[in-house]
Amino acid sequence: MTETDLPLALESVTKTFAGPDGPLPVLSGVSLALGAGETLALTGESGSGKSTLLHLAAGLETPDSGAVLIDGADIAALDDAGRAAIRRERLAIVFQQFNLIPSLDVAANVAFQARLAGRHDPDWTARLLERLGLADQARKYPEVLSGGQQQRVAIARALAPRPGLVLADEPTGNLDEDTGDRVLDLMLELVAEANAALLLVTHSSRLAERAGARAHLSHGVLA
Repeated sequence: MTETDLPLALESVTKTFAGPDGPLPVLSGVSLALGAGETLALTGESGSGKSTLLHLAAGLETPDSGAVLIDGADIAALDDAGRAAIRRERLAIVFQQFNLIPSLDVAANVAFQARLAGRHDPDWTARLLERLGLADQARKYPEVLSGGQQQRVAIARALAPRPGLVLADEPTGNLDEDTGDRVLDLMLELVAEANAALLLVTHSSRLAERAGARAHLSHGVLA
């Protein structure tokens, strides 16, 4: 499989931030690759750089050196508009904070990203709502939903455009263990059904075991 076939490839990526005592290296030559249908759980201690790596993969940050490839395109070489287009058209992000739009009901929240990408499929959207147990919540607004329901809406929104890559940053971090397990089960099932690649950032070794592969980030390098 070549790099152009991969939803995600990081090649010798480095990232340093300015700290009060000088430069703070966060990532030091990190490389990884994810093919279609593959799931990778990234673990590491707080402050190890997990979220930074995910933000680089999403084009929300740019590396100091190295390449971040989405379907073979080096997003680090693109301008802000180019990276925004990649996020809109080729990948989806599920955050720990649900980031739903308060003024839109559940159905409109789920369809929002797909409409931006020009790939709104009403049948697929309805199927996602049904599979995630949200069909009877479609006309409700986020403020009346439980945390578990809001996270399921966020997952449905991410999957509605059928992205090739899903990036999930502690997606069950705000949920109790049982609810988090159910939400993760559904996300893994739907990602597999869509043949998407999934990069799951989590501090939980227990949840990481559910992914097809695991990597541990420590002191800026993968173990």
